[in-house]
Amino acid sequence: MRILIVNKFYYRRGGDCVVAQRTESMLRQHGHDVAVFAMQYRLNDPSAWSKYFASEVDFDHSSLNGFKRMMGYGDISNSFKKILNEFKPDVVHLHNIHSHISPVVARLAHEYGSRVVWTMHDYKLICPGYTCTRDDAACHACFQRKWNVILHKCMKGSQVASIAAWIEARKWSRDRLQQWTDRFICPSHYMAKCLHDAGFNDAKVVVLPNCVDQLPGEIVTERDDYYCYAGRLSTEKGVDNLLEVAATLPLRLKVAGSGPLEQELRQRYGQHDNIEFLGQLGGEQVSRLLAHARFSVMPSEWPENNPLSVIESLCLGTPVVGTHMGGIPELIDYSNGIVARPMALGTAIEQANMRSWDYAEISRDAVELFDPKLHYDRLMKIYQE
Repeated sequence: MRILIVNKFYYRRGGDCVVAQRTESMLRQHGHDVAVFAMQYRLNDPSAWSKYFASEVDFDHSSLNGFKRMMGYGDISNSFKKILNEFKPDVVHLHNIHSHISPVVARLAHEYGSRVVWTMHDYKLICPGYTCTRDDAACHACFQRKWNVILHKCMKGSQVASIAAWIEARKWSRDRLQQWTDRFICPSHYMAKCLHDAGFNDAKVVVLPNCVDQLPGEIVTERDDYYCYAGRLSTEKGVDNLLEVAATLPLRLKVAGSGPLEQELRQRYGQHDNIEFLGQLGGEQVSRLLAHARFSVMPSEWPENNPLSVIESLCLGTPVVGTHMGGIPELIDYSNGIVARPMALGTAIEQANMRSWDYAEISRDAVELFDPKLHYDRLMKIYQE
């Protein structure tokens, strides 16, 4: 098959980018002809298809050009039509495309005659503010009435940005997106339920969890004396709460990752002997960190979809302490971790440290669920339905 992967960035910027690039690699390994489409950006990985990429838009310095791109105006249509006509894809697989690419590509792919599938990495289709949260609590107000994004200034606390998000949601309405998209891939049952609650056609929604890019080797059964967090250092991830708790516990925490809170958190907690900041690590370094930890922590305070860090931790045999948010509880049971409310995170960490874990069994069970071969077989069915 000829498959075109579309994502706003083409480097490992976040989970959406990692999944998109893993999908590209997986499809190539199985003999498919794969092209990619993204936005021009200085950090992008090299690609033979980069000459077709859409021009860069910078929302911080050119709000007008950014708004035009959100609406599908400017050069985006011509850029995408060129790669459609050159590559002639059987399937166009969309990932994270809002704002920097625009859902206009779904319409263009549909009109071209390609099968269109779209992986839901966030809640943008049903929540103009992306997160389905407001005032640190779950919020589904926009599922039926998008004007709530203006009422509550959900976009950066800005009336102007929230109005723009409302216009964008009206432009790319649920009915239009369903007309152009053959299948919406939800990595979690939680995401699928959100689409259902927002009025999406269940027949167009399929659940396909993320997978690991490769199966682990021998599982480390003798663990080092630490637990860890690997991910973005930002407010919604709950890292501040984790570090506040960790500072009161006699346990070693290793923190891997970067983000907008990094400097602030280093200043506040860097002097604690039991907290170590490792900075941004490569994929192999993160795997090594997880493989030797007693357990890992996913302290998110927003409804995570299907976090890769949890999946990768479990496949390496490392249990997870996760918050009861979004799709996280779907991945964790008594045999492989502990689920707790954010306010009970400290107690859960202490419990995880006291328990004896069967690391080999945790890995075996996880590999059965998140095997890349199983993921590929299911993806092919979605492409060919």
